[in-house]
This record gives sequence, structure tokens and C-alpha cells, in this order.
Amino acid sequence: MLNQIVVVGAAAAGLTAVETLRAKGYEGGLTLVGDEIHPPYDRPPLSKELLSETWEPRKTWLRQEDVLSAIDVDLRLGCRATALDRAARTVALSTGEQLSYDAAIIATGLRPRRLPWGEGVRGVHVLRSLDDAVQLREALAAGPRVAVIGAGFLGAEIAATAREAGLDVTLIDTNATPLERQVGPEVGALVAELHRDHGVRLVLGAGVAGLVEENGGVSGILLSDGTSVDADLVVVAIGSVPAVDWLVGSGLRLDDGVLCDVYCQAAPGVWAAGDVANWPHPTMAGARVRLEQRTNAAQQAMAVVGNILGGEAGVKPYNPVPFGWTHQFGAKIQTIGWCPPDARTEIVSGSPGDREFVAAYHRDGLLVGALGWNSARGLRQCRLLLGRPSAEIAATAAGV
Repeated sequence: MLNQIVVVGAAAAGLTAVETLRAKGYEGGLTLVGDEIHPPYDRPPLSKELLSETWEPRKTWLRQEDVLSAIDVDLRLGCRATALDRAARTVALSTGEQLSYDAAIIATGLRPRRLPWGEGVRGVHVLRSLDDAVQLREALAAGPRVAVIGAGFLGAEIAATAREAGLDVTLIDTNATPLERQVGPEVGALVAELHRDHGVRLVLGAGVAGLVEENGGVSGILLSDGTSVDADLVVVAIGSVPAVDWLVGSGLRLDDGVLCDVYCQAAPGVWAAGDVANWPHPTMAGARVRLEQRTNAAQQAMAVVGNILGGEAGVKPYNPVPFGWTHQFGAKIQTIGWCPPDARTEIVSGSPGDREFVAAYHRDGLLVGALGWNSARGLRQCRLLLGRPSAEIAATAAGV
């Protein structure tokens, strides 16, 4: 019997979980725990619309107060989960409370990686939370020289937003191109060209050796090749790690997230969803994956709820097609499937010179992923071809 469900993590995955539970008819006790004081909000706009001052913080909220009230959930904001006891089936909170559960959903997401230097140095920022974004926006308004360390999706978006605001911007990464890990070197080179065309200074293939400090604030970055970059504001965007520290000692398997089975169950009565969940993907020959994508957060939460409630449909393996996107300098870049840097990349539609094209990603003779650069329609067509032999793609390229 399910009389009490606790969801830990009040972002997109956690909110989707409680809404889906009610939508599917669950009428028992329901608690949503979040360590931030803000109502559940959307993270993708933080590096774009919010940072550029197009949006105010409230616009990032996923639901307004009246909608949240209608869900009939015990919303615990501004308090952290500190432990999970599987035997007692309780979640301990920073308030000292112990929440009993029949089922628990872990949706605690990520925390940003930080440099080994710079703690407490004025002008050094990360961007993960709404408060981070507001503080960074206020700092950018002063017109500083900006250096962004890390040219993944987040770092490249921050660099683009700062440059569009007219600031002096340097983007730094150890790889040879931006987004190399996410979309491979060929498309990464086109992203580099896009940034250079808009005046971003790129420092690629060089690591960071330290920070230059002056009067308690950052004044530059020391690079591993002995050179330096002047900067009054540094954004560290070198990736994130799953927020699982509070689960140490719980008996759950933790290794790059919460290790789950194919149904997203980590242990009897415990499931995980969103950025923190690590599970064997059915179409990846059992290889474990952990997806840091906004669409996955909602889809996985819905799948977890379906498996918790069971019903006539029973439990089902979670088998999503990954989908991600980024907006930079007016370019809308979307990906489906897997676009690993070691895949063979082929332009199947449009032209990179026109900055409107579709790229196919091939591995082991199969189409494993695709990327659309200002080409949403072409990308939708490619989705239908995922998993098909590469030899068939050229024959259907005209239709893409």
C-alpha cells in the first residue's frame, strides 16, 4: 500500500513527479522537499533569458502559487534532505524532522564543479541556481572583462549572452573546439566560428593553472601554457556532479549518480529521476547513462511514477531518445540521440556555410544521433531514422 510518498528535489523532475502522481489518481500523502527557498523553476533560461535581463526571476517559475496549492502537496522549501534510511524508510531533513515514506523519489539533480582555487575570491562565479544567475546578472551589469572557463553548453551560452550585452569576453577550454564533448569536433569548429564572428575571444587547448588575485578580487587567469587572460569576472562552467552526498551511508549504490535498474529503481521503495539517475539504457546494450537534459527530467519522472503505481500496464523499462538544445547568437542547435565526439559526422541536409543544416552521427554502421542547426524540421525527419544502417541514410537524405 502506498500511503506516503516523498520526493526529494524540487526542480523539473521533482515537480513533474508530484504532478504526475496526482494526475494518475494517487490520493495519499505527498511531500516535495527542496533545498532552495524558491518555488520550482526552469534552469535552461538562467544562462539565456534571465542572464540577458529579458526575463525577471519570477518568469522562470514552472508553476505559480495557486497551481502549486492545487496539487495538494506538502511543499518543504528551503530545507535539505540529509540522509535516507532504507530500513526505517525515512528521509532526514536539515530541520531535524524524519519523513516516513512508502516510496521515495530522488531527484536532487547536480551541483557545479569548482576550481581548486578561488573560493571566497570576489568576481568568481558558478551558474546552477536561480540565486547564482541573479548574482551573475548583477555583476555583468557593471561591465567587467569576462572570462568563462569551460566551453560546454552552459559555458558557451554564458559567453554568448555576455558578448551580446557588449562585454569583452574570453571563452577558455582544454579541448580544441567548443562543445566538443557534446557534438564532436566538426560541429564544434562551427560553434567556434560562430563565437569568433561575434567577437568572443577563444582560448582553446589550454588548461587553467590558477587565478590572479588583486585586493581580494580576481584580475586574471593563469593558463597552463604560461600565458594569462585578464578578467574582472570569471565564470566557472566545468561541468557538474550528481548531488548525492546526502545519500552516503544509505546503502544505495552511488557511482556517477544513483545507480538504478532499467526501471529507474535504486532499491526497494526507492527510485531516481532526472540528472541524478544512472541506469542501463535498453538500446545501449546495457551501457549505463545519465542524461543532463531538461526533457529527460520530465520524461523520466513520469516513467518513474508509472512504475511506482504499476497498475494494468505494469512496470516498463525506461528507454528514452535523448533530446537537447542550445541557443547562441541567434543559432538554435538541437540534438537527438547520441552525438559522441568519436562518431563519424556527415552533413545530410543544408549547408554549414549558410548556418542551416542537419548533421548525422554514425557509429558501428548505424545512425546513432543527429544535430539540427536552425533546422528543426530536418531533425524531426532524422529522428525516424535512428538505429538504421548508415548506408540507408544517404538514400533518404533528399527527404531530410
